Amino acid sequence: MTLTDQAPGNLPHMQLRAAVGARTGAAAPVLDVTIPVYNEEQGLEQSLRRLHAYLHCTFPHTFRITVADNASTDGTLRIAERVARELREVTVVRLPDKGRGNALRTVWLASSSPVLAYMDVNLSTDLAALAPLVAPLLSGHSDLAIGTRLSRSSRVVRGHRPAFISRGYNLLLHTLLGAHFSDAQCGFKAIRADIARQILPHTTDNAWFFDTELLVLAEKCGLRVHEVPVDWVNEADAGVDIVRTALADLRGLGRLSRDLATGRIPVPELRSALDRDSAQVGSSSTMSP
Repeated sequence: MTLTDQAPGNLPHMQLRAAVGARTGAAAPVLDVTIPVYNEEQGLEQSLRRLHAYLHCTFPHTFRITVADNASTDGTLRIAERVARELREVTVVRLPDKGRGNALRTVWLASSSPVLAYMDVNLSTDLAALAPLVAPLLSGHSDLAIGTRLSRSSRVVRGHRPAFISRGYNLLLHTLLGAHFSDAQCGFKAIRADIARQILPHTTDNAWFFDTELLVLAEKCGLRVHEVPVDWVNEADAGVDIVRTALADLRGLGRLSRDLATGRIPVPELRSALDRDSAQVGSSSTMSP
C-alpha cells in the first residue's frame, strides 16, 4: 500500500484520495494517523509496529496509519514500504518535497477518514493519550484536539533549554496573537476532516510553524480546541535544531500577524462558513465506525 514519487507531490488531492482508497481496497477508516518522516530509518519500523499493535488492541474503530515520507534520502521509504506490505492498515505516501507542514496538509486533504491525527515518529507522547485526543472529535464535541506538555498534570522528560524555549514561545503567542491554547508545538494533534478541508487551504507554512498557523487560525475562526495533558519523554528532541526552528517560528509569527491584519486570510468569511456548516450538521455530527 504505497504511493511513491509519481503520485503525491503532483496529483490533485481528489486523485490522491482515490489512489489511497484503491490501494486499501476498503471503506475509509474512522481514524487516519499520519506519521511525517524524513530520514528516520533508525527506529521507524519499531515505532510503526508499536503504534499498529496499540491501535489494533485498544482502538474500537477502524484506523489507518499513513507514513508521509517527505523526501528522505536514506532507507526510510524502503523500511516503510516493507512494513506496509505486512500490515494492512499501514499506507506509505512519498512526497518529493521536505516539510512536516507540507506532508500533513497534503495527506490530510487527500484522506477520506472523518478524523485525522498525527504524531511524531519517535512516539514521544504516551499512546494512552490517543483515545482522549480523538474522543471529543468522534462525538462532535470539539473540532480540534491537541496534546499539551505544559499542563500541571503532564509528565515531561526533556532538556531544560527546549522546555524554556517552548514556554517562552507559547507565552509570545498569548501576548502577540491572543492565543489561548497552551502548547502549539507538541507533535500530537487531531482534527475533524470536515474542518480540515475548510481551513487547511488557508495555511501556507510547509515546516514546523504549520502547527501554530493551524491553531491560531482555528481559534480566530471560533473553533473548539480540546487539550489533553500528555506524558512526554524525548531525550533528543527528535533531531530538531531548536534554535533554528525557534527563529523560523518567529518569522512565521510575523508573517501570520501580517496576513491576519491585511485580510489575506479571510477570517470573517471563513468563520461564517464554518458556523453555517456547524448549524447544518447539528446533533448529527456524531461519528460511527
